[in-house]
Amino acid sequence: MELLEKIPKVDLHFHLDGSVRPETIKQIAQEEGLAIPDLPNDALIRYMQVDRNCNNLQDYLSKFDFVLNYMQSARALEQTAYDAIEQVSAHNCQYLEVRFAPQLHRKNGLSVHDVVSHVLKGLNRGEKQFGVVTRAILICLRGHTHKENMEVVEAAADFLGKGVVAVDLAGDEAGYPPERYRDIFQAAQKKNIPITIHAGEAGGPENIDEAIHHLGAVRIGHGVRLREDPQLLNTIKENGIPLEMCPISNIQTKAVKGWDDYPIRQYFDQGVHVTVNTDNITVSNTNITKEYAKLIKHYRFSIPEIVKLISFGLNAAFLEKKEKGELKATFNRELQQLGLQPKV
Repeated sequence: MELLEKIPKVDLHFHLDGSVRPETIKQIAQEEGLAIPDLPNDALIRYMQVDRNCNNLQDYLSKFDFVLNYMQSARALEQTAYDAIEQVSAHNCQYLEVRFAPQLHRKNGLSVHDVVSHVLKGLNRGEKQFGVVTRAILICLRGHTHKENMEVVEAAADFLGKGVVAVDLAGDEAGYPPERYRDIFQAAQKKNIPITIHAGEAGGPENIDEAIHHLGAVRIGHGVRLREDPQLLNTIKENGIPLEMCPISNIQTKAVKGWDDYPIRQYFDQGVHVTVNTDNITVSNTNITKEYAKLIKHYRFSIPEIVKLISFGLNAAFLEKKEKGELKATFNRELQQLGLQPKV
């Protein structure tokens, strides 16, 4: 485990509102005069974290409702963004893509641009403090109106190259299939905004197919159910389309029956570019080291294979070529210092 913690890592699928510490929520509540249960952190966490009784993705998503009440101000957004970087830095995560849905943080009058600006301020402060290269992905939400989602796409275009690197579609996949959002992501494509889509988690491989061929996705969030369509799996493999898999979260949302049924080893062995991510470190009670430890425990991934998984993540990062090259050089130096063969 000690070596695993020291290996430099990336996390491409990390939700801001699913990764807030209870002590931060308490601090925000106190500073802003907001009501909050008078509980110690280990009791308050029950409002924020799933347990074994999580039955599906909808149950999982319900945990966000509590936290969002405390993420409606400029101060709160900056602080939670900063805290996110502090948390991942403890596991030598050196590149982080933080995703969030701007429309969920506007109850107190902030505009979409305000929300994005304040999150980026927090991320920039955290990057300077902890040395973690960080970028943001803006989420369009299933169930939101065309107008609401277009506002997010327009904000992404305005902030592209200024901290924002992509747009995403997230939410209740089973209730809102991706074809409903073709026009939103066609608009994003016209603005040259990179796209990743949550698909194949609570819905079937047809959603992955739709995301790639009609929504312009160059990465797939989760993609657990890809194996149900061997032809599509081959397409994903041949085109090097990365899957942003989140093992612990995928088990919790019942995307599969359990660890014995999780296809990450199958995908990896078949040559799919699998990346490993945390999804929501608070909701799932996880961290990036723990995710890799689960792969070693359940699927006997070796350390060289872990390094290869990390290389898939680094290569899939929404970074400019020069920035990615510099980051790869840093990773390779650290791997060499750890006595590992540089491969990223």
